[in-house]
Amino acid sequence: MTDANTTPAGAPGSERDEEPAWIHHVPALAAAAEGIIRASDAWDAISDSLCDSDGWPLDEDRYADGKVRRDAEAWTHVETFLAHGPEVLAGVRASALAVDYLNGPISLDLSVLRRIDTTLERAAELQDEWAEAVTYLNPMPSRYRDLYEIRAIELRNSEGWHYADLLSAQGAALARVGAHLASRTGPPVPSVRPHAAPSRPAAPTGETPAGRRPPAPPPPAPPHRSR
Repeated sequence: MTDANTTPAGAPGSERDEEPAWIHHVPALAAAAEGIIRASDAWDAISDSLCDSDGWPLDEDRYADGKVRRDAEAWTHVETFLAHGPEVLAGVRASALAVDYLNGPISLDLSVLRRIDTTLERAAELQDEWAEAVTYLNPMPSRYRDLYEIRAIELRNSEGWHYADLLSAQGAALARVGAHLASRTGPPVPSVRPHAAPSRPAAPTGETPAGRRPPAPPPPAPPHRSR
């Protein structure tokens, strides 16, 4: 008898539980890469209008505020990559085959991933440096601490834009590779063994089947006597 809360092996839903954990983070990485691109596109759409023909800001405050918003939005997506990127990257590299690197639909994206390790490492270092700097603000009076913390966040986001820009391409490649490999993971397909062919009636060979006796030959005709 099966418990109502237990999914029997082989039942619908059990295969989902057997998927590697990294697969479940792939959609979040895809959304994060798209979010960085949206933030970049939104800034590009207005940045030219805030500058003169030589590229100098017409209003430095508005220009600076626009970059601050772009950098802040982009960094939230970088944090998604810091949280899940290393796990997905490890899963992708464990699942990819040699042929995937040589040819196929993800070979180009896999080549892009050779540089994502450095991007994630540098972004993580920046995050750690910011977290450490904030701890030094704790002894300060709150009115000063809040101001310095806001400035520290803006500085982190500004420096982090470089890594966000890289992840808009590298992270998108990681998400595409992850989605492709996830589509072919799961319980292995059982090998199908050929069934024994059903016995067929033997072709006539002139031999009598076993268990049956041949009919007796007719008695010989009596000898003919000449008159």
